[in-house]
Amino acid sequence: MSSSILQIPEMMALDSRRNLIRIPPELDVPLTERMRRLIDTAPFRRLHRISQLGLVSLVYPAAQHSRFEHSLGVYRLALLVLRHLTHQPEFTAQVDTAAATRLMLAAVLHDIGHWPFAHIIEDLQLPGVPHHEAVAEHHLRSPEVARILCDYFDTEPGDIADLLCHRVHDPQDHQTSLLYSILSGPIDIDKMDYLMRDSLHAGVPYGRNYDQPRLLASLCLNAEKNGLALSEKGRTAAEMLVFARYVMFSEVYWNHAVRAATAMFQRSIYRLSRTMPIARLVAKSDQEVVVRLRREARDTSVVRLLSGLFGKRRRLYKRVAQYSAFEQSELYFQLARRSYSWTESFCTRFAELASSALGETIPTDAILLDVPPFRRETEVQIDLFYPKEQKYRRLEEVSPIIQTFVRSEPIPWNTGASNGETDRSRVYRFDDYVKRVRLFADPLYAPRLRALSHFSDLVWQAATENNPTDIG
Repeated sequence: MSSSILQIPEMMALDSRRNLIRIPPELDVPLTERMRRLIDTAPFRRLHRISQLGLVSLVYPAAQHSRFEHSLGVYRLALLVLRHLTHQPEFTAQVDTAAATRLMLAAVLHDIGHWPFAHIIEDLQLPGVPHHEAVAEHHLRSPEVARILCDYFDTEPGDIADLLCHRVHDPQDHQTSLLYSILSGPIDIDKMDYLMRDSLHAGVPYGRNYDQPRLLASLCLNAEKNGLALSEKGRTAAEMLVFARYVMFSEVYWNHAVRAATAMFQRSIYRLSRTMPIARLVAKSDQEVVVRLRREARDTSVVRLLSGLFGKRRRLYKRVAQYSAFEQSELYFQLARRSYSWTESFCTRFAELASSALGETIPTDAILLDVPPFRRETEVQIDLFYPKEQKYRRLEEVSPIIQTFVRSEPIPWNTGASNGETDRSRVYRFDDYVKRVRLFADPLYAPRLRALSHFSDLVWQAATENNPTDIG
């Protein structure tokens, strides 16, 4: 079985010095004729014009790499993982050539549904705006892509869509769960590539400070044979990966200036969505979206926000306060994971209270609240296999480093109940470490707002006077 997987043309091309495409950092990606046909389709080529990190480049100016580049990086890692796992009987007992081909295709196509600023817009949960997974299925079933998948790879578009969306039709189908865990899980190929690639282009070391070769060489199957685990020799590499992810979120993805830009962009989209069909942005490039938004924003209250993001001069809102589970936790849990309509109402009320306190009018759009979204990041659930004992252990059980990311004690979570009751269920700590609640203000008003002696009291008043039941 292993030899048949290794006979897949793309697997054979791994060691070839011909028909390669070079991506940073000095990596050669093998391209067979059929794979070249696939990445030259219009739905895939559009990824050239979609930034991997969007607004991050306003803070880290070199972070302008595309989802096209990232997709090729994930595809290359899929080939390396397949080559490694093919030598393990537990893997080849489940994964044949057809399944391995499906994984390879899902890897290169995993971002085909992404559109400009997709995650930022999806977090608003606006009606009628498609999720990028639905857009991916649309592209996979397009005549151009579907024909290549069927004619050149003998694979149905629906099978790739099922894998990308983790649609398991049979509860006993461990194969699909196993393949999905390679694509999207605690130690998946998507994460391994984007951490390294985003770190490289942002010009920071954090996402590259893990031992990728060691991690790949340590991959094995978990006890249930439906997901990935690591041999005990991969423990340190796993710890480094988890920490790299933490620092990248803390210093890059949720950098306060990046989140200021995000809050400005989300307010603009939310306001414009009342008159503009946001779903029409799905087929556009980054630049086309920016042009369209700025045209729609003329003579509206958000023209100043978009000009600050995309105009001749960058003008980001300033942070006036921030809260986490460990910094004024009561306010954090009162504000975090609210709907966008709730946060906008909060900003309106806070602007009124601040106007009264300062003796001047603070416009509603001068205040922005950025909160962690309902969607949480993947939890740390990495199994380590100890061959001498023939036993699996959770990484958090044997690593004091990882224990800091998973609380053993529950954190009180605000349920929105008027009587002040809390839900004592366990909360995953990663999000609460890196995703802070932040209040931003127009630079014209930020210094005076910071100087208010009872600033936190005004925040609490605005929060508690808002709809108490509107929380994720």
